[in-house]
Order: sequence, then structure tokens, then C-alpha cells
Amino acid sequence: MSSLPGVSDTFDPQRWREIQSEDDPLVDTTYHRLISRGAADGVPAGVDLPVVRIAIDRPEIRNGFDPRTVDELYRCIDDARSTPDVAAIILTGNGPSPKDGGYAFSSGGDQRSRGTDGYQYLADQTPYGERGADPAGMTEQRRSRIDRGRRARMHILEVQRLMRSTPKPIIAAIPGWTTGGGHSLMVVCDLAVASAEHAVFKQVDANVSSFDAGYGAGLLARQVGDKRARQIFFLAEPYTPQEAEAWGVINKVVPHAELEDTAIDWGLTVATKSPQSIRMLKYAFNMIDDGIAGQQAFAGEATRLAYMTEEAQEGRDAFLQHRAPDWSKYPYYF
Repeated sequence: MSSLPGVSDTFDPQRWREIQSEDDPLVDTTYHRLISRGAADGVPAGVDLPVVRIAIDRPEIRNGFDPRTVDELYRCIDDARSTPDVAAIILTGNGPSPKDGGYAFSSGGDQRSRGTDGYQYLADQTPYGERGADPAGMTEQRRSRIDRGRRARMHILEVQRLMRSTPKPIIAAIPGWTTGGGHSLMVVCDLAVASAEHAVFKQVDANVSSFDAGYGAGLLARQVGDKRARQIFFLAEPYTPQEAEAWGVINKVVPHAELEDTAIDWGLTVATKSPQSIRMLKYAFNMIDDGIAGQQAFAGEATRLAYMTEEAQEGRDAFLQHRAPDWSKYPYYF
């Protein structure tokens, strides 16, 4: 749990319950499930509602991320993705900073953990998936191989791919500074709302000899247009939330105090829609940019839908019963 009172000043603790693993507690992130306030939400108080909040919790460095942070983001998003009664995910950053009162969505990769060929786990960090393992039991050869792999991590890209493949809208609630890899995370989100008072946007990759030439650049160009995307990347100049809204980077600018309420309202609105329609729509929007991988996601969901039909069940049953299928009841639609 964050050491900050209430996690963030736009966070209402009466609306959320913490999701935490006692065996593997979160350090760099917080993860919460929206709960009912009773009459205000139309269901008994304390009942889970279909929205979760995932936040980077490193406000003292503008919510920059290192490999451990990325591991935790992946875990939380994957958990939300696979929880059947979650309809929408809010992604945000905690704050303000205890050092200077500044707000941030994310400032991207923590340059202190950047090595010569990727981002490195710090000495006191154990990569997710190896927790509970006994490092003393490893051979020196295996430890050396693992250490070489850890030095070359760029797995924030795995988080981006997970965000795209998650069949639920991900809503960026942007309280402040949004730069570099954090800017790319915001671009990958399905919807975005920003604080009018504190949000600042800046794509600083070229300032630190980095570049997100995948979703960070490609989706941004689709959202704002080619020339504007080049301006944002090449000049690395800050731009305002009002400009971000006008250019199509984000959906809406709201007063800071309304930031999370707006994101919650959007998540609850998504939950009133057909889950199947939302899945198919997200995959349809993604497909044109994601190539065969996007086509596979859309086609896989279409196949699952087809399996639910009587026609598909006739095909299955005929095979299992060693008989010819009877398609006579199913017209050739046009």
C-alpha cells in the first residue's frame, strides 16, 4: 500500500478496496477494486463494482518505472484482464510527490536503472516469476545467463502488448507529468482524461537517446496526424492538456479534482454495454494497426462466438458421434 495518505489526492478511499497478494506484495504500484457506496451506486455498500485502478506509486521520481515496476504493472493488468467481472481498467500515477508537490502519470523509464543494453533490476530486486527461488542454489553458469538477460530488459513493451490484447478498455487518468515511456503508455490506452491544472505532455525519448518506434510513435501518428507526431517526437517540447485534447492525444480535460471521478464514470459506463460488443470493438480498432497479430485476436474472438452457435455444436457433435453433419437448418446468409 502506498505510504501517501489516501494514495493520491484524487483518490477517494471510501470507493476502493485494495487488491494485494500477501505472498508477493506490491512495492512500486497500487491496485484497487471499485466498491459500491450504497444508494449512490444502486447496490449494497461494499459490493465490488466492475472497475479497477492500477497506479504507479513512485511519485518522488514522477512515477518513472524500472524493471520491478514493469513486472508489477504486468501482473496487475493481467489479473484485471482475466477477472471476468471487471469491465474496465483505470491506469494512473499516484501523487503528489512528497518532495516538491508535483504530479505525474509517468515519466517513463527510470534512467538510473538503464544499463548499456536495457534496463537492469537493482541488487535488492527479484524479477517476477523467480520469487521464492533460492539464488544460492543456482550454478554460477545459470546465474550468469540470468544476469545477462536481466541487463537487457525492455519489457515495458510486453506491457504495451498486454494492454492492446486486453479485451477491456484501459482508461488513462493523467494527473500530471506524462513523458517518454509514460507518454507511450498513455498513447496505448484506449481512452484518456487529463487534469487541467497539472497535466503536462512531452515526448523526451530523443533527449535521452531512446525511441519508441512501435506503438509509441505509430499510434501517436494515427491519433494526431503524421506531421504533428513528428513535431512531438523531434522537438520534444512540452504541450498542454488543452493542446492534447485538440490534437486528439486525449479525450477530455477536466478540473484536477474531477479526474478520477471522470475515469470511474467512464469505466462504469463501459460496464453498461455488451461485454461481447466491447471486446469485438476493441479488437476491431486494434486490427488495422496490429497486422496479423490483430487479425488473430479478432478472429479468435469471432471463433469463440461461433462455437456458441447451434451450427458449430452440430459440427462438433457429428464428429464425436461419427456421423455426417446435418446443415439443413442453417441458411447461407447474405
